[in-house]
Amino acid sequence: MISNEVGYNSKVEGEVIVTRADSVINWIRKHSVWPMPMGLACCAIELMASAASRYDISRFGMEVMRFSPRQSDCMIVAGTVTYKMAEVVRRIYDQMGDPKWVVAMGACASTGGMYRSYAVMQGVDNVVPVDVYVSGCPPRPEALLDAMMKLQGKIGNESSVKNLSKKPESTGVS
Repeated sequence: MISNEVGYNSKVEGEVIVTRADSVINWIRKHSVWPMPMGLACCAIELMASAASRYDISRFGMEVMRFSPRQSDCMIVAGTVTYKMAEVVRRIYDQMGDPKWVVAMGACASTGGMYRSYAVMQGVDNVVPVDVYVSGCPPRPEALLDAMMKLQGKIGNESSVKNLSKKPESTGVS
């Protein structure tokens, strides 16, 4: 049963629809996620396959893969994150606008995978907060699509109006 969708939560009176602002904002956000692929290893091939015609990530409103952090709101980290690359991943994450989400795709991005060395970070969640993990080595495109649907569910349950009404923090300069 879908209870947070605008069409199911709304009350129609004539030509006016009454609903919660959270429902409308979250419905828009979850159906227009613009992912930024961070293809660091072999998982990137499976990420590319999810955008192909066979799996078609565009069915979920996510076909606009942006390679600029300022134009995307979801980072898909696909592959092995080394310590050298970790600061780049963090810098790109910081450049993304709010709200932003992160998907760790594959065993290497989630836990370091089979690499237990001084150069490989044991999970990208040591650098950026991860919202959804995709297991597998490499994970199939269906697994990524499932993770993106879970991310849509998470976005649909957020409290967005409260976040919109926050005032910017004062810098102390008048």
